Amino acid sequence: MLEVTGLNHRYGSGEATHIAVRDLSFSVAAGELACIVGPSGCGKSTLLRCIAGLIPPSAGSVQLHGDPVNGVPEDLAVVFQDYSRSLFPWLSVARNVEFPLRWRRISKQERAQRAQEALDAVGLSEVGKKFPWQLSGGMQQRVSIARALASRPALLLMDEPFASVDAQTRFELEDLLRRVQREQNSTILLVTHDIDESVYLGDRVLVLSSSPATIVADLPVDLPAERHQIATRESARFVALRGEVARLLQSTPTSPQSDVDTDGPAERADSAKETAH
Repeated sequence: MLEVTGLNHRYGSGEATHIAVRDLSFSVAAGELACIVGPSGCGKSTLLRCIAGLIPPSAGSVQLHGDPVNGVPEDLAVVFQDYSRSLFPWLSVARNVEFPLRWRRISKQERAQRAQEALDAVGLSEVGKKFPWQLSGGMQQRVSIARALASRPALLLMDEPFASVDAQTRFELEDLLRRVQREQNSTILLVTHDIDESVYLGDRVLVLSSSPATIVADLPVDLPAERHQIATRESARFVALRGEVARLLQSTPTSPQSDVDTDGPAERADSAKETAH
């Protein structure tokens, strides 16, 4: 489904150059949920933006279905961390979910049907006429996920999508994502800095180094497909996998560049809550 080869990205030039991503190569199979975990400021968001076609990489290539990604592919969707800025407060929930479909050759009736199906999938069947500001944070992020699902993407990219919600809501959204991914056989690449989340959600965990990001390890997650927030996290295999990822992150050497500036412009923009759409 997705092939990333020799990906590099740098910001600036001369002495001001910041290398965010260096020689990254990996692939994601169709129907797989892969998690990318790495230290804060290591270049995770830059990597995701390059894959999404929001910014062109300095070197290397990204291919979706074997075709090079030059600009944002039509069959790709992104869920951002900041749900409060990714939804239009003056549009109803249903209209927010329909919004990406307005530029496709889809009838108004089909747009409404797709939006309702997506809201049903995320457990928000009855809120289509409400406005985002009338919903809790967790429900708003469900709307963001529904909007992505409505476009029926071949690949769904998620940039720390549950980082801004409370712990209980986070657990609910994690289980929602795994359920929807299984039901729709979706291909998902999710970026997080939370070790437990990466192991609980993923079929694989890609561990990144400090900036500039390189792949330290590609770990298969051999946990049962059916997972439970308490029982799974208490299992010996989960604890072992979590420990392995933690050791890899802790033992990752910090490059001289990251001692000076661990956050590339994309990460600094995230910190300032500037999201692209």
